[in-house]
Amino acid sequence: MAAQKINEGLEHLAKAEKYLKTGFLKWKPDYDSAASEYGKAAVAFKNAKQFEQAKDACLREAVAHENNRALFHAAKAYEQAGMMLKEMQKLPEAVQLIEKASMMYLENGTPDTAAMALERAGKLIENIDPEKAVQLYQQTASVFENEERLRQAVELLGKASRLLVRGRRFDEAALSIQKEKNIYKEIENYPTCYKKTIAQVLVHLHRNDYVAAERCVRESYSIPGFNGSEDCAALEQLLEGYDQQDQDQVSEVCNSPLFKYMDNDYAKLGLSLVVPGGGIKKKSPATPQAKPDGAASTAAEEEEDEYSGGLC
Repeated sequence: MAAQKINEGLEHLAKAEKYLKTGFLKWKPDYDSAASEYGKAAVAFKNAKQFEQAKDACLREAVAHENNRALFHAAKAYEQAGMMLKEMQKLPEAVQLIEKASMMYLENGTPDTAAMALERAGKLIENIDPEKAVQLYQQTASVFENEERLRQAVELLGKASRLLVRGRRFDEAALSIQKEKNIYKEIENYPTCYKKTIAQVLVHLHRNDYVAAERCVRESYSIPGFNGSEDCAALEQLLEGYDQQDQDQVSEVCNSPLFKYMDNDYAKLGLSLVVPGGGIKKKSPATPQAKPDGAASTAAEEEEDEYSGGLC
């Protein structure tokens, strides 16, 4: 079966090459027919699990479409070549081709398809190169935002924020979460704004920036419904405990269902939060207590006994 498919692929390649040849009566290559044959060859090689040959056929198809000024079809072929590289576990190279495809989709005036391609590339590379995945998710969010598709944009920003937190890139995470919060506020999804404020506070406290954390809560009072919500009360309690170096109070808040059932990356931030000074609770200064008379006399007796036998 595989051998049959390989032969079928080779036949399609030969036909494509014929379409590209020029002669006395044929001055211009037939790029459209050649691209079609390269596409058929790629499918045959893919079915035979000959992914290297399938990838090469896809790239030739893409070039033929480009020469024919068919950008959308060229982009599709580049994306397919990327998927063949994925099958070969060559993920960075696959992402490069999918990125190239997304740029061509944008040039062709199909931003939705470009965004979907970028998101797909982000998912491919997320586990081996989170930094690249963050960049791809942010690019995708920008495309959606330009198209005023804010719900899709904020979803992708959320993915980027969680990856930044996972990589402990807290400065960048704080900015990313603020962007999310701004969009949720714009689309009037206020309860999610409250959750993003919790995420912001946890990130700022892990940055050891109590002032920024407190400012986030203060600024959120302007969000309808925040003041008086359980989120607000919990954050005020958390900040009070952190400021007083009361680890018990901080741990109690961070172990509450409100914090534990957040996205896993933020829940972990809460569970690992340690107050400054090693978590020793501040205590008000107390007046030293006088020792009981019995204790004082006992100490005196012990001292007397120690020397009762003289110095020898």
